[in-house]
Amino acid sequence: MHSPERLQRESWLLPTTTTTTTHSSSSSNDIALQLPELKRLLQVLKERRGRDSKGGSFGNRPGRVSLVGTGPGDPELLTVKAIRAVEAADLVLYDRLVSNEVLGLVRADARLLYVGKTAGYHSRTQEEIHELLLSFAEAGANVVRLKGGDPLVFGRGGEEMDFLQQQGIQVKIIPGITSASGIAAELGIPLTHRGVANSVRFLTGHSRNGGTDPLHVAENAADPDSTLVIYMGLATLPSLTAKLMHHGLPPDTPAAAVERGTTAQQRIVFAELASFVDEVKLAELVSPTLIIIGKVVALSPYWPHTSIDDSHARKMEEACL
Repeated sequence: MHSPERLQRESWLLPTTTTTTTHSSSSSNDIALQLPELKRLLQVLKERRGRDSKGGSFGNRPGRVSLVGTGPGDPELLTVKAIRAVEAADLVLYDRLVSNEVLGLVRADARLLYVGKTAGYHSRTQEEIHELLLSFAEAGANVVRLKGGDPLVFGRGGEEMDFLQQQGIQVKIIPGITSASGIAAELGIPLTHRGVANSVRFLTGHSRNGGTDPLHVAENAADPDSTLVIYMGLATLPSLTAKLMHHGLPPDTPAAAVERGTTAQQRIVFAELASFVDEVKLAELVSPTLIIIGKVVALSPYWPHTSIDDSHARKMEEACL
């Protein structure tokens, strides 16, 4: 949710005349409204760079881009390095999952530009984001690209880094606590545990072309001795769980779904794999929701199925001896 303060910070993008728009407005119309101000900001940066160049400073050098991870949601999980990068930015391009508290760190004279995406609506295409980053960096700006979680874990940060480096732009990666680590810690779930889970796998639940079948659920993902963490997997959860059980993952495997993890709006669903989809539907969870599947979920102090945990507990006690 955009706060009034955030909307006020972005007022530089609004046209001077009052217009009425709806959520159904196309992204092309949105860009058309913002383009004049974007061009003006670019011109200001270029003029400043020209003055710096005449003054004998480093004005001819291009700016730089920092891809900054903001963690899973709790602003206190932001790293010191990320805070310093945000405070030094001239322009911040931020995603949907970046909190108002984090954006509050941006300097008053810096600019904010929303480039977030939701299912079925992208405020900017990935190609447009690439061009925006490039244009402002070439104008000499210190640009920060803010992403939820870690920019290189299902955040498309690698694509942005590759594109900019090919154009000769200096790119700095500032990692964030990825949602798998931050949310698992919040719930007291160890992603690996001696004798219980000897590996962890991060999967994307996204489907190809918006379908209901997850992309990367191979037979070897159904490993009872591994922990699965699925990002963006809410829409494809029914197909995911069916495939995992078909490939041999026990129906009583513990699972958790966490909506808006580590924030005040966090909601959690615990269930065994066989009933997991029904429980998630009943709770009406919405995106962003992280899925964790594996025996380690039963180690959470919040795991409610104590009556079925006896065998898990005995195995864990034996493993720790």
